[in-house]
This record gives sequence, structure tokens and C-alpha cells, in this order.
Amino acid sequence: MIILKSQKFFFLSALFIAHMASIYAQQKQGYIQELPSTSLEINMVAIPSGSFIMGSPNSEKGRDEDEGPQRKMDIEGFWMSSYEITWQLYNLFLQRELDKAEFIDKGNEVVQKVDAVAGATIPYVDMSLGMGTGENLPIGNVTQLGASKFCEWLSAITGNFYRLPTEAEWEYAARANSEDAHFFDGNDTLEEYAWFSDNSGETYHEVGQKKPNPWGLYDMYGNVAEWTLDQYDVNTYAESTTAFIRVEKEYPAVVRGGSYKDGSEMLRSASRTFSKPVWKQRDPQFPKSKWWHTDAPFVGFRIVRPYETPNIEAQHSYWLGE
Repeated sequence: MIILKSQKFFFLSALFIAHMASIYAQQKQGYIQELPSTSLEINMVAIPSGSFIMGSPNSEKGRDEDEGPQRKMDIEGFWMSSYEITWQLYNLFLQRELDKAEFIDKGNEVVQKVDAVAGATIPYVDMSLGMGTGENLPIGNVTQLGASKFCEWLSAITGNFYRLPTEAEWEYAARANSEDAHFFDGNDTLEEYAWFSDNSGETYHEVGQKKPNPWGLYDMYGNVAEWTLDQYDVNTYAESTTAFIRVEKEYPAVVRGGSYKDGSEMLRSASRTFSKPVWKQRDPQFPKSKWWHTDAPFVGFRIVRPYETPNIEAQHSYWLGE
């Protein structure tokens, strides 16, 4: 059979269109997680599957030894909240007024009943330490457990599986395909993207006031540092071959991104820090609260939802289930 040039061009064009359509069909779109009986919502950004080099090279300015040796990480796609979780959103978990609400588009990824989710205690002092808990201000002084239980509660009421990001997922999302210390190029400045010691006035600020990274994530550097799921180990990169280190004890756990009180060296994609008992130094309770810190208003969190939903047992482990 003879194929004319015009027919061959049409045939190849059809194959190309079909291929692109297949790729597009595999891509995920961002979405808005609505919360009934309230005007609040959570904007979720689609983060594609891919690979990246985790950690920093020896030549990177401000580098610490726990950022290496660098290693290649394969990441499965997920959605991530474009903004840090705010006091307004976290108060919904504290008050539990949405537990009986009807969700029109409730998902089927989670079978957890909302009344089985442990409720956090109402703060006994001003956990913002005077910085405010008003509209669009990021939650601070919440423990890793408190952040994880918010994810469990949100999962139960929406039917969609939410959790904290792993340390690898956080860095992958922050980098947004960049390989340098920051996700922006040399023509931009850190002040355009972050609240930190040079410009914060020693307080956190409303989320989303600075430029986002290329994947649409705001405040990945600065404002409040963010919890991950990982147990911290200074030798993690050298000794571990797993995607993340599950938490087995309260301290130390990995915190990423730097905060309003940190210098620029802490606001790098590879920078790592960790939780400390001193973050509860002024807690007068005995035993000390498992939900709140009294001395870490600079630590908050954002949430993720993986494209592939884990089984029930894994879901509970991600929520720091007991």
C-alpha cells in the first residue's frame, strides 16, 4: 500500500494528538476543598510525579552537614495546599462544629468516622503570643501530633485522604524543578517570596502576601516553618534508603522552610531543622500538652493528598495513629 505524504502527515499528527491526550489524561488538576456551613476553603495545587536530587551540594552557601550526601528521590504525585493552614481553618478542628455537616461531594478514600478522631484541647493561653489569630494568619505553636490530627479530622469529614508531607515531598514541592538553593533565579530576591528576619518585623503575616513558587505554592520559605512526617536524624541521607523516616518519638521531628524569625540561610529548599523540648518550656501543665507548644509560634504546617490513596492501616500510621 502506498501512503501519500499528506496521508502520512495526517497519520503522524493523529498519533501525536493521541499521545498528548494520553499524557494530559494522566495529569491531575488542582481543586478547591470546600467546607460546608462556612466560607472557608482549601486551595489544593497539583504536584506532578517526578524525580529530583534531594539535599545540597558542598558548595551551597549556608549548607549544613545534615543536608547531604545528596541523593536521587522518586516522588509520586500529590496535591498540596497552596497556603499554610490558618488559625481560622484550625479552629474548625478545635470547635468541631462541622462534624455533623453534610458534604455534597464527599469522597470515598477514607472510611474513618469523625467521632473516632481525637479532639485537640482548646488553647489555655494565647498561642499566637500576641501576633494574632485573625483572618488568614498561619497557625503556630501547634505540635506535629496536633497538625496530623487536623489532617485525620479533615479526612474524616471530607472523605478525601489528607496528611502532612514527607520531608522528601516537601523539598520536591519547594524546588519545583529547580536545582539551586532557591526556586527563583538570580533576577529575583528572597524578599519577594518570603517573610524572614530581614523584613518580617518579628511576626508572622497573612498567608499568600508574597509571590508563589513556580508550582503555585505560597510561603514555602519563611512566614512559619512547616511540619513534615519525618523523624529527624542528622545522618538520614547517609544511612537511610527509605523514602522517609516514620516518627516513633516526639523529638526530634523534621521542620522545613524556615520562619519569620530566621535568617536567609534557613530559607533554602534543602535546609533542615527539627523540634526540641524547649518549645514547651513555658507549658505549666504536667504532663505537658501533646497538642500545643508554648514557645514555637514560628512553626505551622500545610497539608497534602497523594494521588494514590494508601490502605486504611497506612492512613492511620500517617496520622500518627496510636
